[in-house]
Amino acid sequence: MKRFKAINGSVFLMRFFVRRFVISVITALYFFISPAMAEKKQETTIETITVTAQKQEENIQDVPVGITALTAQEIEDKKIESVENLADFVPNFMVFCNGGPGMNSPSMRGITAPIETLAVSAGLFIDGVPVLSNMGFEDTFLDIERIEVLRGPQGTLYGKNTETGAVNIITRQPDNEFRARLSTSIGTLLSSEADDSLTQTYTLNLSSPIQKDKLYMGFAGKFHKKDGFIENTLTGEPYDDRQNWYGRVHARWTPTDQWDLSFVASQIEYDGGGVIANLSEDATASFGLSAPEYRKVSADFEGQNNTACQSQSLKINYNISESLELTSITARRVYDDKLANDWDFSPVTLSHTDKDSQYSKLSQELRLNYKHGGVKWIAGIYADKDEVNFDTQSFSASTTSVTDRDIDGHSYAVFTNVTYPLGQRFSLTGGLRYETEEMDFEDHISGKATDDSWEGITPKLALEYRISQAVMTYVSASKGYRSGGFNALATDSEYYSFDEEELWSYEIGAKTMCFNNRLMVNGSIFMMDISDMQVSETITLTETYITNAAQATGKGIELELTAKITPALSVMAGFGYIDIEFDDFKDNAGSYEGNQNPFSPEYSFNIGAQYRFENGWYARADLICYGEMYLDKANEYKRDAYQIVNAKIGYETDHFDIYLYGKNIFDQEYDSIGYFGYYTVYSNPGEVGLQLNYRF
Repeated sequence: MKRFKAINGSVFLMRFFVRRFVISVITALYFFISPAMAEKKQETTIETITVTAQKQEENIQDVPVGITALTAQEIEDKKIESVENLADFVPNFMVFCNGGPGMNSPSMRGITAPIETLAVSAGLFIDGVPVLSNMGFEDTFLDIERIEVLRGPQGTLYGKNTETGAVNIITRQPDNEFRARLSTSIGTLLSSEADDSLTQTYTLNLSSPIQKDKLYMGFAGKFHKKDGFIENTLTGEPYDDRQNWYGRVHARWTPTDQWDLSFVASQIEYDGGGVIANLSEDATASFGLSAPEYRKVSADFEGQNNTACQSQSLKINYNISESLELTSITARRVYDDKLANDWDFSPVTLSHTDKDSQYSKLSQELRLNYKHGGVKWIAGIYADKDEVNFDTQSFSASTTSVTDRDIDGHSYAVFTNVTYPLGQRFSLTGGLRYETEEMDFEDHISGKATDDSWEGITPKLALEYRISQAVMTYVSASKGYRSGGFNALATDSEYYSFDEEELWSYEIGAKTMCFNNRLMVNGSIFMMDISDMQVSETITLTETYITNAAQATGKGIELELTAKITPALSVMAGFGYIDIEFDDFKDNAGSYEGNQNPFSPEYSFNIGAQYRFENGWYARADLICYGEMYLDKANEYKRDAYQIVNAKIGYETDHFDIYLYGKNIFDQEYDSIGYFGYYTVYSNPGEVGLQLNYRF
């Protein structure tokens, strides 16, 4: 049963406000269907979106790939503030939070990388900076030009750890236009076991020319604070407070019409509490502890998160001619993982950790683009260098253990992709990438040292058929792979490392624009053949390692719709269905043949509507749904299907906006019970608040 804690008069007032807020949303939805309401004077057509999904500028409707693209306005309208929020609006995409900021595992088309591998199944690219690990798989969505989510293997152009997709975040470049924006949001959580339940966010964006047509500067900054909703009964304080600072500087230089150089540097620093989790009932019983109370812990070791992430990138574009362009992207990213947590969440010292690890990547990509008369090709080289240091102390009542391990390595790749028209209606796209990777592992405590290497060839072939100017169909076959890694705790050399995972995907899709560009319907069906799956294999009763012990097949459907009903009224929806079963997987704990792959929601669904009135009023509501999802290979634990509702209503002017917003306004709980068999990861409670924007 949901418990609401009447803490003080201000919280009671906020809950009274919530009821009024919901009534306001329902009233706004009534006006959605009222033809008598005035509408904004704008075109009754869907905006054309240009994407760089294939590392060249193209109309999204001309790309033979499943893509969801969101403009800056759509990101603002949907109040997308994180990668986890983004996934709510993309078919067959889910981001699972492992308990704390930056600890995210993406699941694309039902495939996710086990957290122990440190890898991801879908890569994240921020202005070309690759994020290919689950540690730090996050970004601050501030002053964004657009976001592109590519579904299906992207190994040809993006390489390792994009076996099921890629997320491209493109920030807004400074130019000759002066822009400035201030924004603040203050809200309250709809349920909490702690005394306070407030959230607050402050942002500032600035962009200005320094020398017209030559030199430009941009800045974006954000401060966010959120009171915890889990109470530590030993201290009477919240266990999971959140706070972070973010800053980004963007310098751009265009000395001539041919040259365009951009340098971007950003940093985020977290200062928060423990993870949003607790022991499950089964776990407390096995440890002889009292049954857990909902959203309450009794930790004798305060959780802390002082993680930080910094990145720098230099992008150089040189237009050799009207049809030929050379691009260089040099990037560096460092993620400092500083986390302390009481993993038994009790007054008994059973499992405490204090971690100070670092993950760094230096990467370089150089590519040549050609586009003329329907012929498009790209050729490039890529290299990166990884340095990872694990430094952890673990405590129990009787023992203390120290971990000090290094993983260092590098990879190299060459790739090409060509699109060639076969007459007026057909086009053929072919691509190929070869990538090789070498890694070294050393444990400074045990003295264990090993090394391994992996390589992958990832081809792609797609045939497009344009039925008309408004309808394009395609068939494609593509391959993706996820690189191998090490089992740090293995004592048997057979299990020191594991190999790469490979996936073949076969897809049929269509992209349509109907009724004079007022209705866009895109869809696809696909099948996947996954071999050498990286899974958690039980070797003995006390040993479990990542191996390549499984094979699986998957099939799915994706559908997206956008309709411009009137110049002011828009409706959008997305649906994804996925079914991935193990064809062959067994270990000493049992057989899992026919079981569903973990962290694969059976379906995802979103539908929303928004209305912008001519007089400045704005209203929007979204329904977001996920199907049930298993958390383990035995399909013993699962997160149930759930639905949440987001809403937003406000008033907009040329310079000033004011909104009432709600996320999960009915405060639906969708906890993941049985994570690693021991833990319950809590879902975030609902939130409502007030947002103010001012543009100079």
